[in-house]
Amino acid sequence: MQFTKAEEYGIFGILYLARQAPEKITPLSEISQSEDVPEKFLAKIFQSLTKSGVIRSHRGVKGGFSLARPAVDISVMEIVEAIQGRYQIAKCLHTDNICEKKDCPVKTLLSEAQDALTDVFRRYTIDKLVEMQKEVEEPQSI
Repeated sequence: MQFTKAEEYGIFGILYLARQAPEKITPLSEISQSEDVPEKFLAKIFQSLTKSGVIRSHRGVKGGFSLARPAVDISVMEIVEAIQGRYQIAKCLHTDNICEKKDCPVKTLLSEAQDALTDVFRRYTIDKLVEMQKEVEEPQSI
């Protein structure tokens, strides 16, 4: 299991939007350049995020993207699932008849691990990540 570049870039793109004024429509090229993400790849990621209702796409000369709702209402889990679909660390947890073992201790272990990971992804919202980012970027007073 590995966090994909698409998920990473999607979160960084959403964080960039969350740091903008709520009414600002941000061009994809600005996000791409600021976050050092290939623009075509980010466009594909943002297409998924738009379809899922995480962000809004604005067409036209002054087009771009904005958050579809407040950052406090957008979880990391929502972003990950918008990009890759239902999150699963093992196929046997969500696909019937893939494993012949009925009482598998490995499946129990994987299920517990997935529950813990998805709980963290659900608890962390974009506004929380923005605050964490501010803490890292601001100089610490002694």
